[in-house]
Amino acid sequence: MRHHEIRVQTLALVAAATGLLSFGVFAMLTRGGELVPRPPVLAGVLLVVMGGLVLWLARPVRRYLLGRATTSLDPLRAARTVVLAQAAALTGSAAAGWYAGQLVVVLTDLSLVANRSRILPLALLVGAGLVLATAGLVAQRWCRVDPRDEDEVP
Repeated sequence: MRHHEIRVQTLALVAAATGLLSFGVFAMLTRGGELVPRPPVLAGVLLVVMGGLVLWLARPVRRYLLGRATTSLDPLRAARTVVLAQAAALTGSAAAGWYAGQLVVVLTDLSLVANRSRILPLALLVGAGLVLATAGLVAQRWCRVDPRDEDEVP
């Protein structure tokens, strides 16, 4: 079975779908008199830390593929690292879309002082989601094994 890479277009589609869902949910809530909930600062920290962790776990695979490793690499660990990188990319794009939908809802009613105080935290959470998605794409790239040339002897 051939494993396919997650593409930027797929991540953009996930972010857009999640953003539309988020916008719809929070637009209905605010029409009913509710406010968009306070953005959780810890969520942004967690997304960035997860991005760093994914890159840290992909480093040994990258070193091995570049021929710089001093030890052997378990193929199962490498495969799991790729799956983790792809999951991180999808999670980051979904988080970015989720918080972007909330940000759009907040931006549509800046007459509320509470909404003005939510702009920066929501924008930072969108950025944190993008950091995780980018880390996942980079880690996936680090784990990529290019196909051999037909002329090359194994």
